[in-house]
Amino acid sequence: MFGCGGPSQDIVGKWRTSGDANAMVWEFSKDRSVLIGQMRGRYSFGDRNRVKIETPFATFVYQMELSGDHMILREPNGSKLAFTRIR
Repeated sequence: MFGCGGPSQDIVGKWRTSGDANAMVWEFSKDRSVLIGQMRGRYSFGDRNRVKIETPFATFVYQMELSGDHMILREPNGSKLAFTRIR
């Protein structure tokens, strides 16, 4: 599922929720920081393709599916966020 660089390399970059040009941009950096709109946080990877995102306000754990320029973050309750990489 993940490329040779591992998930940390594959996730790095800017992502927008699919289909909405005005949607909030999520930017993942190599140093494991993430910027969600104006909110800063940190991300880390767990087992079974899970990613944890910690912000000053909350901590989120998602099941991550990554394929090329498309990423899906699925919450434990089943709802999902679909992203497209911004090139």
